[in-house]
Amino acid sequence: MSRSDRALTRGKYIFIRPEGRHGWAMVEDGAVLHSNGVIDAVGDYTALRRQHPEAEIIGDGTQVVLPGFVNAHHHVGLTPLQLGVPDLPLELFSVARIKLRGVDPYLDTLYSAFEMIASGVTTVQHLRAAQFGNATDVLRGADAVVKAYEDIGMRVSMGMGVREQNRVHHHLSDDDFLASLPAELRPGVERHLLRYGIGLEEFFDLYQEMERRYAGKPLVRMQLAPVNLHWTSDRSLALHADYSQRTGTLMHLHLDETQYQKEYARRRGGGSAVEYLDRFGLLSDKLTLGHGVWLNESDIWTLASKGVSVCTNCSSNFRLRSGIAPLNAFECNHMNVAIGIDEAGINDDRDMLQEMRLVLNVHREPGVGDGVPTAGQVLRMATVGGAMTTPFGSHIGLLVPGAFADMTLLNWRAISKPYLDSDTPILSAILHRAKPHAVDAVVINGRVVYENGRFTNLDRDTILAQLEENMSRPATEFETELRRTAEAIQPHLDAFYRDYVTTEPVPFSTYNSKI
Repeated sequence: MSRSDRALTRGKYIFIRPEGRHGWAMVEDGAVLHSNGVIDAVGDYTALRRQHPEAEIIGDGTQVVLPGFVNAHHHVGLTPLQLGVPDLPLELFSVARIKLRGVDPYLDTLYSAFEMIASGVTTVQHLRAAQFGNATDVLRGADAVVKAYEDIGMRVSMGMGVREQNRVHHHLSDDDFLASLPAELRPGVERHLLRYGIGLEEFFDLYQEMERRYAGKPLVRMQLAPVNLHWTSDRSLALHADYSQRTGTLMHLHLDETQYQKEYARRRGGGSAVEYLDRFGLLSDKLTLGHGVWLNESDIWTLASKGVSVCTNCSSNFRLRSGIAPLNAFECNHMNVAIGIDEAGINDDRDMLQEMRLVLNVHREPGVGDGVPTAGQVLRMATVGGAMTTPFGSHIGLLVPGAFADMTLLNWRAISKPYLDSDTPILSAILHRAKPHAVDAVVINGRVVYENGRFTNLDRDTILAQLEENMSRPATEFETELRRTAEAIQPHLDAFYRDYVTTEPVPFSTYNSKI
């Protein structure tokens, strides 16, 4: 459905911006006036309609209007489970992903974009980590991802990463891991390693080329994504820090996702991973850390004092047995927190409403205190918190004049029927009860991209049929070899990690007692 450049998005309840740590400013029976993709005013619908009778109307005045959600940590479309990789501890899961078949990046990106938008996501932090092939291949893949988001009308922050060490075994160099394997397994691993065709110096040239070619695209921004400490050399850390400081470029870095990563940092640098990054000047308000499950109290204080953000990925941490992030400690230290669904949510999809509900409930520690997340906090994380981890910053995540017109319209009847007590806070009802079927419409940059279960720019059924046809082809000989290689080396990694961590963790939270 096409809309004019000026529109009024109506709402029974319009949530504008956070107020304090828990609350939100709200307008009842209001509207958001926007033109050319930017919000001009928010206020009483009747008054705004009288002033702008020519404006198109979005919504019928019965919906809840929220700032569009930000999925602040995302990788792929078809989930690892769909591609034959089971839920394993992360260190084994990463190696099992070697056997993933090649998927058309354009169709793959659209597959997850359909799911994200249908659950209210308007902006995604897309992290491309495995850079296979030469420079031409990498650029072609990035272009396909960007085109997919542009075609569907979704806002994207593209994070580009490079792995230049420990590319199979997280905590052993490629040469040391190859030497540890039986001779018959080495050729398969060596052929896998040959897929990494981009060196560190060439990567920064490529990154600048992407910045140039995407510079004029209104829905696209770029940021760096050094993948994780164990995949990143000291030289790479220094180059990333220098580039960010010189240009103001944001970075998104996985860190302390598992207890094994925490131990790796101790062995590599004699302290925590956060202390190690600090040596290179990486800790600033330009940096977001993905996961942060195993950060300690000192780390959290340091990160808070430096303005570093954290993106919590609750579903992924559950599925890969990584643990539960100390979210309440982040909040107590006034850190900016975002929410990411990662490669797949708890339902093996990209349902942001479900992910928000999981974040709300998982971090409810036993006891009668109030130091647990509220609905208002979680909504902030999914909007303003995520926005601040992207180059779009305060232009998204809020419904205020000057911000981009990105909105999610939820059907209040679907949430409140057959009965909802008047004392029930509206945000509590939304966070606990809203499902994707309650998403009536999604507006991005002032344009309706999803309405009444249908996408306005693309036909979902046609795209999914193309993806199904694409994946129905037989596996290539190389894909079959990669599968055999991944399965053959799994026992060697499993044996390594069984005795890697010897210290007993002291938890931030205690959920039960066995005595």
